Amino acid sequence: MTKWNVEDIPSQSGRTFIVTGANSGLGRATTTALAGAGGRVVMAVRDLKRGAAVAAGIRGEVELRELDLADLSSVRRFADGWTEPIDVLVNNAGVMAVPPGTTKDGFETQFGTNHLGHFALTNLLLPLIRDRVVTVSSTAHRFGSIKLDDLNWTSRPYKSWAAYGQSKLANLLFTLELERRLESDKSPVRALAAHPGYAATNLQGHSGNRLLTALMGVGNKVFAQSEQMGALPSLFAATQDLPGASYVGPDGRGEQRGHPTLVGRTAAASDAEMAKKLWAASEQLTAVSYPALTR
Repeated sequence: MTKWNVEDIPSQSGRTFIVTGANSGLGRATTTALAGAGGRVVMAVRDLKRGAAVAAGIRGEVELRELDLADLSSVRRFADGWTEPIDVLVNNAGVMAVPPGTTKDGFETQFGTNHLGHFALTNLLLPLIRDRVVTVSSTAHRFGSIKLDDLNWTSRPYKSWAAYGQSKLANLLFTLELERRLESDKSPVRALAAHPGYAATNLQGHSGNRLLTALMGVGNKVFAQSEQMGALPSLFAATQDLPGASYVGPDGRGEQRGHPTLVGRTAAASDAEMAKKLWAASEQLTAVSYPALTR
């Protein structure tokens, strides 16, 4: 059986993509592949100088726009700058297992960046999106749990990996509830999720623990697949005809490496009631609500 690969991406000519965190790792690989297939890719990046250096090496139609997902005012500025249709939004950017900290709006860094920033961005752009939203989660959602009364880790001891797991579980619950709302509105837009397995990216270098960072560096060299392979599930979700709420990951053992296929998720990631509660909490925290869609 032939495995799906980047060469199988159909022509994306005439389609506009936004990829967050596009200047490194999975975002860079996703941007390169989509632009190579003829798509117009807007690289939403925090550092325009670094983004420009990456964009210069990508063949195809790419452009840069500034976006800091850890700052809701930046998210709003980015969204306010859009008036044209968007075919696909790829919510790719993220941080992993970082030391204790907060975003500019006072949210725990991982929950604020990985979930709340993308939650706000998606809802602000949604009236302009005409095909799909792809949000990058992780197998780490399997050890995540949602604490609605302490989403920002203010009343419990901070644990970096547990906070990461919560943020990645939130990504899947966000996708579930977004798809429910889109279906209820009879919208043609779909919400999907993907995860890269174990891919060698710069995510693993910001733990603040030198020993852990060194161990993850060894893991990247010995066990991880390339960022290009890690991007395949996102690319599959962004370009293939899949049902809404689909979750795509690698087909290898433990979903750690391989080619894209539909994968499962935990019962917690399929909890429709928790998805609704998390959505309500996210609206309250970001002051951004699901828009009225007129098609």
